[in-house]
Amino acid sequence: MRFLHTSDWHLGRSFHRVGMLGAQADFIGHLVSTVREREVDAVVVSGDVYDRAVPPLSAVELFDDALHRLADLGVPTVMISGNHDSARRLGVGAGLMGRAGIHLRTEPSACGTPVLLSDAHGDVAFYGLPYLEPALVRDEFGVERAGHETVLAAAMDRVRADLAARPADTRSVVLAHAFVTGGEPSDSERDIAVGGVASVPAAVFDGVDYVALGHLHGCQTLTDRVRYSGSPLPYSFSEAGHRKSMWLVDLDADGSVTAERVDCPVPRPLARIRGTLEELLADPALAPHQEAWVEATLTDPVRPADPMARLAERFPHTLALVFDPDRPPDAPDVSYARRLAGRDDQQIAEDFVAHVRGAVPDAHERTVLRDAFDAVRADEAQREVAR
Repeated sequence: MRFLHTSDWHLGRSFHRVGMLGAQADFIGHLVSTVREREVDAVVVSGDVYDRAVPPLSAVELFDDALHRLADLGVPTVMISGNHDSARRLGVGAGLMGRAGIHLRTEPSACGTPVLLSDAHGDVAFYGLPYLEPALVRDEFGVERAGHETVLAAAMDRVRADLAARPADTRSVVLAHAFVTGGEPSDSERDIAVGGVASVPAAVFDGVDYVALGHLHGCQTLTDRVRYSGSPLPYSFSEAGHRKSMWLVDLDADGSVTAERVDCPVPRPLARIRGTLEELLADPALAPHQEAWVEATLTDPVRPADPMARLAERFPHTLALVFDPDRPPDAPDVSYARRLAGRDDQQIAEDFVAHVRGAVPDAHERTVLRDAFDAVRADEAQREVAR
């Protein structure tokens, strides 16, 4: 069976105030063309279809167009909700859509109920594991402590139990939306850490033939059977080095996997340039970036006048401007943002306590801070579900 693995469409998202709906529509057209031209048997979409729980109408219309075009091809599509989606909204009409070959899996309780597709060699069971917010699914899976690893392990226990009851030659594919250990994040993914832990080991998914992951925006191979497709478009300058693509996966009769990357159309290249303003305006080596979307980091010791306007004369698509003056790291006027760069909320809070009190938090206090951050995140997720 040949299937196309994609994820993280983030329909409705912009890139530094540049609307991406046209580029997202081009991607959908490319997806449909690939399905038709490469004789794809199924499409899997591993979450974050939308960029937010209540997407704009234009994004919903594009999603509707994508579903109609895939259904018209007669190619089954299996799709799960991600941490940006509203699972309840995305799942509306799932029963009716399933009759058209569009299988939406947004309910945690259905993790062990596969979409069964067949080829000349028998059945392939596609199990959809939507994003599992630990605090919200803890009771469903009967786990004592809410954490990503515990709830995913419980979901996978249901998958393996269902698979064990099927004929021995049944092949299996799992769709999941999670941060798996070994994956490389970028700046554009929403933090999903619980208890200070964001990632889960790949071994959680043992026992299936292929794991189609979503959440991280870079296309990555963790093992031959565990892969991220990444987002089809860039959503932060940290993705400047990404090659945006989908996985075209062939699942053989014995469950062996071969995968090929299929490049996605990108509207404009990304470039991160760094130096003094005069260096950036004069350096001939930067000429290839003049038509790129540009993030410019200025290292001038004193902020120059009208830097964005002057940069735009050479780089008309400059979207982001960062000031990082060449000064000693302990200089008193080093920016607050620079001091916080690379530090998570927990570390910032602990540093604040140490600054105010003159002593670092002890183990109990660190736990209190961590639980407070987790509670806020869970509350935000609960309110998104209820909207």
